Amino acid sequence: MGTAQNDNTIYLLVRADDIGSFHAANVGCIESYQNGIARSVELMPVCAWFPEAVQLLNENPGLDVGIHLTLTSEWSNVKWRPLIHCPGLVDEDGYFLPMVWKNPNFPEGSSISESDWNLAEVEKELRAQIELSLKHVSHISHLSNHMGFTMLDPKIAELVNRLAKEYNLKVNTEGLQRFTGWDRDAPMEQRIEEFCMNLEKLTPGQYLFVEHPAVASHEMKTVGHVGYENVAEDREWVTRVFTSEKVKQTIQKKGIKLISYKDLK
Repeated sequence: MGTAQNDNTIYLLVRADDIGSFHAANVGCIESYQNGIARSVELMPVCAWFPEAVQLLNENPGLDVGIHLTLTSEWSNVKWRPLIHCPGLVDEDGYFLPMVWKNPNFPEGSSISESDWNLAEVEKELRAQIELSLKHVSHISHLSNHMGFTMLDPKIAELVNRLAKEYNLKVNTEGLQRFTGWDRDAPMEQRIEEFCMNLEKLTPGQYLFVEHPAVASHEMKTVGHVGYENVAEDREWVTRVFTSEKVKQTIQKKGIKLISYKDLK
């Protein structure tokens, strides 16, 4: 779909990232679709909970799926490895490096920007992730990237665009405006109110909102890194917003049309 000049509709694409990363994320993402406003979800094929995510996605064929291409492993207590041999993308233990760019919360050498990566290696790994995902989930429509690694180098962005074309998947979000759901500095308990308030302010056009739903389980409470320790609570509140009756009522009252990547031309 595309908005015509005289189209007065507000279109909102709500994207739930990181299904496959944790059981808690799988639960939150599916809940956000079945009982909430999420219409697209991003699948991480390198993660331990990928098989459960595959099962859940195949049980929910109406949920639009993207492959969340991943080249980093940011959390302290759980790590992800590449699907193939990628010496330029991993640490001394064979795990993906934590960051895309240098981060003051991490030791020197913790980012791809500081590593000896090469494009051929990146391409092989991304192909492996795409092909594993397509092997197990038939209703995949698009590619996305974890932690924005395509901005590291224009050659990587060009590679992902080329792979998207080759595998007949969407990749860019041109024409979509980023929707700011809530103020990052506000208490989490205010997110529903702020989200509804900002929905009310939307004018006709196409908007994208990206967040990471999960549940605050014992598993999720072990997840974090220096600089981002309250992951479980933060992502629990994403799920609460996505499934909020007040949010759903505001969307209906405002006449907002929820869309997915499949709906974009």
